[in-house]
Amino acid sequence: MEGGKVRSTIRMLIPLGQQTEALEILGNVHSQIEFEPNCISTRLYRGVDEVRAIMVEELWKSYADIQRHLKSDVYQRLLMVIEMAEEPPDIRFETIMHAGGVEVIEEARKQS
Repeated sequence: MEGGKVRSTIRMLIPLGQQTEALEILGNVHSQIEFEPNCISTRLYRGVDEVRAIMVEELWKSYADIQRHLKSDVYQRLLMVIEMAEEPPDIRFETIMHAGGVEVIEEARKQS
């Protein structure tokens, strides 16, 4: 997983009775890590079609950066929320070597 940016996604199903507590913790975590110098972005999503679903997405500059984050006290609070999940969460770490935007669509549409 060395080299490139690293995206972490965690999708979990939190019981409705614990959502307020979970979102309060996650909001605090989000507020703290968005100012970390090597965190490119952090996002918190709630499900529309599955009201119990909450997803946390983070993008870090490097594998070393996310490793430090995983060992932090802030991440420990995220793990507390994961323990609230009704079933095992979907946790993924992906290395991004290259990323594009609208130019990828434009290039594809130019080709016949």
